[in-house]
Amino acid sequence: MNAPRVMRYQSADELSEGVAHRLAHNIVMMQQNQPRVDLCLTGGRIANQIYGRLGNASECGQVDPEKLHVWWGDDRFVPAGDPDRNSLQSLLQLSKAFHLDPANTHVMPAADGRADPDEAAYSYAEEVGDTIFDICLLGMGPDGHVASLFPGHPAFVPDTSQIAVGVTDAPKPPPERISLTLPVINRSRRIWFLVSGGEKAEAVSRVFAGDQSLPATLVHGTEETCWMTDPDAAGGLPRYNCSL
Repeated sequence: MNAPRVMRYQSADELSEGVAHRLAHNIVMMQQNQPRVDLCLTGGRIANQIYGRLGNASECGQVDPEKLHVWWGDDRFVPAGDPDRNSLQSLLQLSKAFHLDPANTHVMPAADGRADPDEAAYSYAEEVGDTIFDICLLGMGPDGHVASLFPGHPAFVPDTSQIAVGVTDAPKPPPERISLTLPVINRSRRIWFLVSGGEKAEAVSRVFAGDQSLPATLVHGTEETCWMTDPDAAGGLPRYNCSL
């Protein structure tokens, strides 16, 4: 297992701008050497700021949408047009940067198309199959949750054979969600944590102290695990740089 690295930015704004350029650059570089790139997206404030800043990245003009597949690590089980949908928020921002091929855009099923989160998760699992994400973007909550895998919640089973799970009674609203499982996240080549804000600092410290009760502690990419943080979130973390 590769050791996690930390990339510190001087502010949340610098984090958003820097990661946007880094993401576009990595996609372009990978597309030069492989037939497709699979990118798994996350929701949340800092992630959407990053997607919004992609329009400022000159590298976006070199992205080939036909060779880019986008996925989501989790989503809220609400109707398709609900503003709480991670995919809706992400796509609104990404559309300002580059065209996404609808055939390569793999959104999770919405509540107006499936009976319940379990059915939706089963459908998405069929679509994901054995896909390995080249880059998987993840946020982390103040409780150490990733995607919609919450500490102590019945849906969080670290060694499950399932690809995706339905989540009910989530500890933060909305209560019904769909999430990829830890084994699927962990087969990603590169994991990039996007963490901003002082309310995350305690959980970040617990992760790096090895607190196994937090889902984030158990997440790692097969080639790279990088924490991209602002100063408020990264108080006592070691200083490392992530490779391109």
